[in-house]
Amino acid sequence: MVDKVNLQNGFSMITEYWDPHIAAELNGQHVKLAKLKGEFVWHKHDNEDELFYVVKGQLLIELRGSVIELNEGEMVAIPKGVEHRPVAREEVQVLLFEPASTINTGDNRGELTKEQLKHL
Repeated sequence: MVDKVNLQNGFSMITEYWDPHIAAELNGQHVKLAKLKGEFVWHKHDNEDELFYVVKGQLLIELRGSVIELNEGEMVAIPKGVEHRPVAREEVQVLLFEPASTINTGDNRGELTKEQLKHL
C-alpha cells in the first residue's frame, strides 16, 4: 500500500507537545511529525543519529557549549552520542527522521518518554 502524507493534516492531528507520531516508515527508519513547545530533557542516543527539520517556527538545539538555531526550512542531523536538548520558545512543527529503534528521550528516560508511538 502506498499512501501520500499531507504534513499540515498530520500536524493538525497532534494534540500534545513532545509526542511524535509516525508519518511514514522506510528501510528501518521512521519519519515522525511532532509539535514542540518549551524545553525538552538533555539526552543522547548511543546508537542512532537523528534529523530535525523545522516545518514551522524556530527550534533551538542546545549542545554542551553551543546552540544551533533552526528556522523554517532548516535542518540538522545530530550524530549518535552527542548530548543535546531541543528548546522551542513558541510552538514548533518538526519532521524527525531516525531509526525505528530511537526512543525520544534517549538515555534519559522519564515522564516525557514515549515507548509506543501513534501512527498518523
